[in-house]
Amino acid sequence: MVEQNCVLIGAPVDSGKRRPGCLMGPDAFRTAGLTKALSDLGHRVTDLGNISPEAHAPDGEDDHLFALNRTIAWTKSLARTAQEAFSEGLPIFLGGDHSLSLGSVLGAANYAAAKGRPLFVLWLDAHTDFHTPQTTDSGNLHGTPVGYFTGRSGFAGFPEVKHPVPEENVCMIGLRSVDRAEGAALEDSHIRRHDMRDIDENGIKGPLTAFLEQVQAQNGMLHVSLDVDFLDPSIAPAVGTTVPGGATVREAHLICEMLHDSGLVTSLDLVELNPFLDERGRTAHLMVDLCASALGRRVFDRPTRSYR
Repeated sequence: MVEQNCVLIGAPVDSGKRRPGCLMGPDAFRTAGLTKALSDLGHRVTDLGNISPEAHAPDGEDDHLFALNRTIAWTKSLARTAQEAFSEGLPIFLGGDHSLSLGSVLGAANYAAAKGRPLFVLWLDAHTDFHTPQTTDSGNLHGTPVGYFTGRSGFAGFPEVKHPVPEENVCMIGLRSVDRAEGAALEDSHIRRHDMRDIDENGIKGPLTAFLEQVQAQNGMLHVSLDVDFLDPSIAPAVGTTVPGGATVREAHLICEMLHDSGLVTSLDLVELNPFLDERGRTAHLMVDLCASALGRRVFDRPTRSYR
């Protein structure tokens, strides 16, 4: 196993949706033992602590788009931090809601472009997050990152996406809650998508293998964004957007083990953990275990846990 310097970046983003709690996520990951899990695998760990959004104008309480100015400020801060962190090692963003990926992927795309390499994104989520500020009915901007970093229009005020991720470089796995506007836009796109019926019928290995082969063939950098709601809520209850029928523990670990075997992962998001909704930290521990699998923990090394 190749030793890496894992750069932990706490991003207590809670502006992407109206239900509070994700700002506690970064510290919950730390409390669940993320640093120790990675250190035990032989990696060096640098924890940059929790970052803050840039200064911004206050948001109106009655605006359709919830906390727009604050989300833009987070995007600027995260993009800058992400681009700088690549020079230190493998950035791991500890969320925070999924709007943090507006900034983390933007920074990754800018860094990849500077290195002359394409960026690929593996999106592990129940949702596509392919909205724009104009198409979202809820006004929650955690549903817009993929729309943003692939270059869809309508993101006035956000940093310019100078190096959009090509749609064919995005692979979504775990979809099972897609509204009409997103579905229509997705049908017209070149994004690879695999909903849970596809996974039930054909398994995870085939689609993921095909995507990883594409990344390798193009000498790509790979950003992985793991949302808690990718997992079934019966095993990961600490998320405000639960959708039944998600990935099992073994399916999720298989993905992460395959990612490690590929050696292609260059950055990672762990998002949407709301510790207020957790049960004795079980979701935080599972996400830490999955991160460890993506960084080299083997099947035989699984920890035994008791929640009694």
